[in-house]
Order: sequence, then structure tokens, then C-alpha cells
Amino acid sequence: MIDECLVVEFRVRNDGCPLAEATAAVDVEVDAQPPQHRSDGYDLLQFSSPSSDRLTTQLDADERISYLHVATTDGRNRYRCLSKHPCIVHELINNGLIVETLRYRDGAAMIFGAVVGRDVLKGVMEAAGETVGVQLERIYPLESEAREVPSQRWDLTPAQEECIRTALEMGYFEIPRAVSTEEVAAELGISKSAFLERLRRGEQALVQQIFS
Repeated sequence: MIDECLVVEFRVRNDGCPLAEATAAVDVEVDAQPPQHRSDGYDLLQFSSPSSDRLTTQLDADERISYLHVATTDGRNRYRCLSKHPCIVHELINNGLIVETLRYRDGAAMIFGAVVGRDVLKGVMEAAGETVGVQLERIYPLESEAREVPSQRWDLTPAQEECIRTALEMGYFEIPRAVSTEEVAAELGISKSAFLERLRRGEQALVQQIFS
């Protein structure tokens, strides 16, 4: 029996992924399911974003994307399509990475998941090392419920947790504020508007869970 599970986060840049390139052109965050590789060589992509006609137009113009379907519910676009471009995340999955969340923003992908045991981690790291643009951001043991990470305890996304934690550590919530919105956004490596959106969504999630 394997008694160790490790949480890992990878950042992927410059892999030519259609979703990554679309978010580089359009200021929007995309939440995706792990791509499903089909026997015909295509990847089935399923993802969502805040409602954005520009993103839809960008994807529709990409010759690597086919059979693009879009449905809008509750202010979010939900997409389904086939992609001719091989996704790097397959290499990590094939070597043992269990993907929990996959997000695209500003031309990069953030992969949040887990590996079971050090041997599996070694295989995933070797696959990442052989792939251009893949960088390990964080790794830590999966703790018990009493010591779970905030995103698990409060149902925050990793991006929202990082946003709130960074803002707190930099003194953004102090009175008066020790840093500006622009400074926190720069520390996170995102735009001011993206920071404010993540912060508000995170705050909304916390408030709803506290008073529900």
C-alpha cells in the first residue's frame, strides 16, 4: 500500500496549445477538463470561461480547432471541440499525474493535481523535464482533514487561494492598505482586472460558505 500522496502544481508556457494562445490574445481565464485523447489522433476539449464573444471568435478562427460548440448558462460559455494539437498534459497524465484542475490564463496553463508515491513523482518529473515550457511551481504532502489546505477546506480554486493569500501577506487587507492593487497583481504576474476578478470571486465564495 502507498501511504504518501503529494500535491503538485505545474505551469506550462509556450507549448502552442490553442487554449493557451487564445487566452494570450483575449484577457479571460479558461477552466478546462483534462483533454481526452481519441483513437483518431484528436483531443476532445471541454472547457468554460466567463461569457466572451472574443474568445469564441478567436477559437473559431484557429484551424487546429474543429466542431466548436458553445452553450451559455449563468454568464459562462461552455465549450466543446476537437483539437489537432497534442496537449502536453497527456505526457504528465501518462506518467501518473492525477489532474484535478486545469486553467489557462495569459498564454499559460496551470495544472493542479496529485501523484501517489515518490516513484510516480519521479516519472512525472522526468516527463516534465523532457517537455519544453513545463515548470514545477509547488509540491507538498496531501495532509489530513485537520490540516487541509484552504482551497480544500473552503472550496476555493487554487488561483483564488493564491490571490487571497498573496494579498494578505503583502498587506492589501490592512487599514490603510500597505500595497496597491497594481502591486499585488504584479506579484501574481497577472493584470489588475484579473486580480480583482479572482479576489472578488474568492471573497464571494468565502462569504457564501460562511453564511450558508
